[in-house]
Amino acid sequence: MRNVGVNQSGTWSVARALQQGRPVRILATGGAGFLGSHLCERLRSDGHKVICLDNLTTGSRSNVAHLQSPDFELVVDDVARSAWFDVEQIFHLACPASPVHYTSDRVGTIVTATQGTLNMLRLAHTLGARLLIASTSEVYGDPEQHPQRESYWGNVNPIGERACYDEGKRCAEALAVSYALQYGVDVRIVRIFNTYGPRMDVHDGRVVSNLVTQALRGQPMTIYGDGNQTRSFCYVSDLIEGLIQMMKLDRDPGPINLGNPEELRIRDLAELVRTISGSSSPISWQPLPADDPVRRRPDISKARRVLSWQPTIGIGEGLQRTIEHFRRQLDGRRLQRTGALEQRTV
Repeated sequence: MRNVGVNQSGTWSVARALQQGRPVRILATGGAGFLGSHLCERLRSDGHKVICLDNLTTGSRSNVAHLQSPDFELVVDDVARSAWFDVEQIFHLACPASPVHYTSDRVGTIVTATQGTLNMLRLAHTLGARLLIASTSEVYGDPEQHPQRESYWGNVNPIGERACYDEGKRCAEALAVSYALQYGVDVRIVRIFNTYGPRMDVHDGRVVSNLVTQALRGQPMTIYGDGNQTRSFCYVSDLIEGLIQMMKLDRDPGPINLGNPEELRIRDLAELVRTISGSSSPISWQPLPADDPVRRRPDISKARRVLSWQPTIGIGEGLQRTIEHFRRQLDGRRLQRTGALEQRTV
């Protein structure tokens, strides 16, 4: 990876600049993905200079095409390789996050979660930069504590189907804490619960994108198990606000849960999607995948107390926005296929 420069001074106060509204040079790894692209969009709207690092394995150029400007740069490369950029902040989001993606390259997922995080910690140490690590609610595994608090150590299968992601993220947290304790690196850790919204990949295998796509296509809507397992769904703009506030925070490095504490059964989510989309798709019941958590709900009392943060977008409004995005996306693909067919038949 090319050397984009190194800040040798290490004395520039990022926190003070943020408080004064001054622009900051920021690196966002995984910045062309679902969450990353919304983060880059928000950072640019706040006036910051952004370098988006993404290998485009699960991200897409189209997610950030509208951000092209002298103050935004997309660097197509892998965070697991040595990375040097002249920045004051690092949002480290790079890692496949859906089962479809992380189980298709299990070793690559672990390498991204560990070596990629190690590279970002080394960069933050060299620059004196603040680093935010995007961890996940999957560190709690199939939880025996409900709702999940940050003090809970989790119930994770280290050799199971999901271990490449779950244990990769747990190791990333351990690396971050070790660098903070041993080298004084300024780290922040957030544990992200289920998040949804526009720019989700149609084929990423997550429950919202699956159900919405199937409903809009008139296909059977897949529910695993009896559908009584629960999740909590946070709309993407709320999640991004939490990340921004966490990066600004001076007094608590985390981990802090970010998610919506409203618990929803998967079967109820399917009915909501069907109602809002106007679909008549039937339900297709399938066996529950191995190690799939039965209940998932964050305790966000710490986020409320420390960040003054909580979600503001309800599931109905969020699904409406998400479904309209997917509808436009699928309609566009149908038009492209129709155009290609007409060209072949001319």
